[in-house]
Amino acid sequence: MKKELQYFLTAIMFYTRIPCPNWIDHSEDALNKSTKYFTSIGWIVGGISALMCWILVEIFPIEIAVLLSMCGSLLLTGAFHEDGFADMCDGFGGGWTKEKILEIMKDSRMGAYGTIGLVMILSLKYICLVKLGTNAPFGLLVAHVLSRWTATTVIFRYEYARLDETSKSKPIAKKMRLLDYLFSTLIAFLSVLLFLPDYFLFMLIILFIEMSRIYWANYFSKFLGGYTGDCLGALQQINEVTIYLILLGFPILYAKIWIFFL
Repeated sequence: MKKELQYFLTAIMFYTRIPCPNWIDHSEDALNKSTKYFTSIGWIVGGISALMCWILVEIFPIEIAVLLSMCGSLLLTGAFHEDGFADMCDGFGGGWTKEKILEIMKDSRMGAYGTIGLVMILSLKYICLVKLGTNAPFGLLVAHVLSRWTATTVIFRYEYARLDETSKSKPIAKKMRLLDYLFSTLIAFLSVLLFLPDYFLFMLIILFIEMSRIYWANYFSKFLGGYTGDCLGALQQINEVTIYLILLGFPILYAKIWIFFL
């Protein structure tokens, strides 16, 4: 039980800015075993962001409530995944070989591709959440959990890409056991189903984020031979936005499907 608590707190320490006890170490073994709690981190970050949005929307206009809740999630994670997305945009935008892409992604400076990509994806998040209105808290919770689940799927199924692991700027779990992956999946699916009673919508979300995961994982493997921490962060951000878009477009899509069958 103490070991599991250590793995859970290790996940919190690496993937958020939430303070942890001093006895939590930085071992690679603990980090790898903590990956099964990645979707639980989604619950923590998404839950706090959703709670902030739900409370703030009672006080301020939806635009301000959404913006402040987004700021809250950025502070909670230290923009960990957003930074990965920006690095991925810079790397694949400016690099033509595996070595060059990895070198650019390792650079702490942000270039034009990363800046443009980050502005676009944050703007898209903001607009989607504002359009979701009173459903924005629900969207935040679901998206943060399931988008992290797709990242654990990549860790479980693909190889880590960097040749010189001592040079990486951000620590990352690189291995995942089958039982740990199933546990992570169970946490993601059962938890979200509690808040997502429409099973058709749930299956639609899973279908689209899995299609996204397959495309991007194969894209990363094609150029890098696997994934990096920045790739995982980018995938989380892409699928978070994908879920918001599905939630927005679902009523229209659902109506069109019924019209087609009738």
